[in-house]
Amino acid sequence: MKAMILAAGRGERMRPLTDRTPKPLLEVGGKPLVQHHIEALRDAGFRDLVINHAHLGEQIVGRLGDGAQFDVRIEYSAEPAGALETGGGIKQALPLLGNQPFVVINADIWTDYPFERLCREPEGLAHLVLVDNPPHHSQGDFRLIDGRVSQDGEPKLTFSGIGLYRPQLFSSAPDGAFPLGPLLREAMREKQVSGEYYQGQWMDIGTPQRLSDLNRTLRAG
Repeated sequence: MKAMILAAGRGERMRPLTDRTPKPLLEVGGKPLVQHHIEALRDAGFRDLVINHAHLGEQIVGRLGDGAQFDVRIEYSAEPAGALETGGGIKQALPLLGNQPFVVINADIWTDYPFERLCREPEGLAHLVLVDNPPHHSQGDFRLIDGRVSQDGEPKLTFSGIGLYRPQLFSSAPDGAFPLGPLLREAMREKQVSGEYYQGQWMDIGTPQRLSDLNRTLRAG
């Protein structure tokens, strides 16, 4: 099974840190954010990775190379300036991801989620990992009921940025830039999205303050 790391975002909320460094290469715990994901995926048995990039993408390619230094194989999906949003970025990368289900993880999160426990065959078109709502997103995203994810009802949990998708989820999607959310919500209406609740460590590294907080946490062990 292949895995994709979403690394094409501009990182506007992280400026000025991202004016010269792409957000996935910002360091936490002495290594780039994206390296934490690469190593976690590798340790869970994922050896074939796809990484998309746009803003300062040449730095990502230069730093990670073909993945040999991490004992993985990395292919890149280069996007135009401004990137293609999450949905468009995944659809463009489908030729690299193949015809089987694949894992996608946002580069700008930090988590100790054990990827080896992620199901390899979703019951429907997608399987999402949901987490507790952080203070900056207290309303959550989706409701989890008996292993099914729904956009309706309360209480809601937050989508972690970790998902397992079938290529068929994108079969009717347009080319170019588009968000992933509408595709997932349509699949939810058709009861094609399963999910799980993860109670371990997870953080959305969306601002310089959260990056600093995470570094303090990791230094403290």
